[in-house]
Amino acid sequence: MEPIIDVKILKDNPKVRIYLERADKHLEGIGYTEHGLRHATITAIFSQKILRSLGYPQDLVRLAGVAGFLHDIGNVCGRVNHGQSGAIIAHSILSELGMPSMEIVGIMEAIGNHEEECGQPTSEIAAALILADKADVHRSRVRTTRFINFDIHDRVNYAAERSNVHVSKKNRTISLLIKINTEISQVMEYFEIFLSRMIICRKAAKVLSCEFELIINGNKLL
Repeated sequence: MEPIIDVKILKDNPKVRIYLERADKHLEGIGYTEHGLRHATITAIFSQKILRSLGYPQDLVRLAGVAGFLHDIGNVCGRVNHGQSGAIIAHSILSELGMPSMEIVGIMEAIGNHEEECGQPTSEIAAALILADKADVHRSRVRTTRFINFDIHDRVNYAAERSNVHVSKKNRTISLLIKINTEISQVMEYFEIFLSRMIICRKAAKVLSCEFELIINGNKLL
């Protein structure tokens, strides 16, 4: 009988943790926000929440969590095309753990397509991963406040005091809810750096037969 691989098994796997921690260390070195175990866990939780709330089968929910947890592991090889390198690394790890090939290919597709620059959400797992990844905008991802006056990415993330995903199966909507402290960053700055992310989120929601909504400080902007 083939093993059932889920997020808990990956969290407890020393190799996975080492890869994610080293990937995050690389991004820290080039000035990026946190992309380590915290972000991996949040993305896994949001990915599962989206599909579960829409009534998808539990196995698909489980696989979305796995994709969410591993999606940034490719950063250990470098930031450029980290989705593609991450898909290959995930294949190696999941094959070693004995996951069935039919499950692995779905996770590879999702990880390889989660970047807004070149990704295409063509499956339910990929769509959930994209929406979950882009939903994690929060001040806890900022490594230092020294540069928030100079770096717009740090400033916008630090201004985000709360972020969450709300899913309505009845209304077929997936909403990204963000509370931004406008004394730190204006809402327009969010659009300045995240517009391409909102476009791919809209595409991802359509794969799940939903409409995407962006709600900042209680105001619906998309």
